[in-house]
Amino acid sequence: MTKRERVIAAIEGRETDGIPSSFSLHFPEGQAVGDPAVEAHLAFFQATDTDILKIMNENLVPCCGMIRTPQEYYEKIPVITRKTKFIDDQIEMTKKILDRADKDGFTLGTLHGICASGVHPFEKMGDGFTLSEMRQIQVDFLRWDEEKMLAALHRIADGMCELAAAYVKETGLDAVYYAALGAETKWFTEEEFERWIKPMDLQIMKAIKDTGAYCFLHMCKSGLNMKRYDADYAALSDVVNWGVYEAPLSMEEGRRLFEGITVMGGLKNRTGSLVEGTKEDVRRDVREVVQSFGRRGLILGADCTLATEQDLSLLRAAVEEARRL
Repeated sequence: MTKRERVIAAIEGRETDGIPSSFSLHFPEGQAVGDPAVEAHLAFFQATDTDILKIMNENLVPCCGMIRTPQEYYEKIPVITRKTKFIDDQIEMTKKILDRADKDGFTLGTLHGICASGVHPFEKMGDGFTLSEMRQIQVDFLRWDEEKMLAALHRIADGMCELAAAYVKETGLDAVYYAALGAETKWFTEEEFERWIKPMDLQIMKAIKDTGAYCFLHMCKSGLNMKRYDADYAALSDVVNWGVYEAPLSMEEGRRLFEGITVMGGLKNRTGSLVEGTKEDVRRDVREVVQSFGRRGLILGADCTLATEQDLSLLRAAVEEARRL
């Protein structure tokens, strides 16, 4: 099988000639966007030999200056179209990567979900804001003026739909990786998540599916109420990936929650053998994951992105061991 054939067989629950794999990391600031990012991606793919060529996305909804109120958020978030610069930049970067990447690989483009994309305009509006503080601002603003905030967030969601369509129709990506946030119990209540976050998550995921591409649902961060990702999410997902050790929710529990959907994961991303072990430790952990979960409906991966300083030779060992099984 080619890498692409192997991944598609895993997605469809068919027998494979080995377990496919996917790993990714955030490249250093000087290699995050533009031509330096193209070179960084290609070097990563060559060094690790992953079956899935996952394209990162640091071309984000931009900062619009200081935002002090929901009214200012509403006024400063623009209508986002295919020609909006950050989308255009991401598509052009993706085209350049795919033009030179392994043609046997299964290609996957990253798309930040509505919760993360809605936070990005806060990220560079001033010094001293932590991610946690920006997440809290988002929650506070929604509780302060739901109408204005949702109107602005809908503009962002429409823009993410534009990105999803361009990813597939203009670059030919096989799949889009939808990175969801919001299910952490420390931020939104059950009712708030259901009313504010879920509808736009589903809107964007449907836009991915409408292109004919596969949709990978990634559920990020710790302290998740995974039950928020219910049957409506499952209906739009072809592959699911979450923090097995971070959520926490075991792979077996996740398989029951997302019955019939391929699971991607199995290894820790910031501790464990990929960080602290030897190649043999990595190979042992890969064998244990496959033995415990089974071969069908599995793509080997990690809880989330790996550290920028990750030893790529350990990833290569994981990829090769999985493909051997």
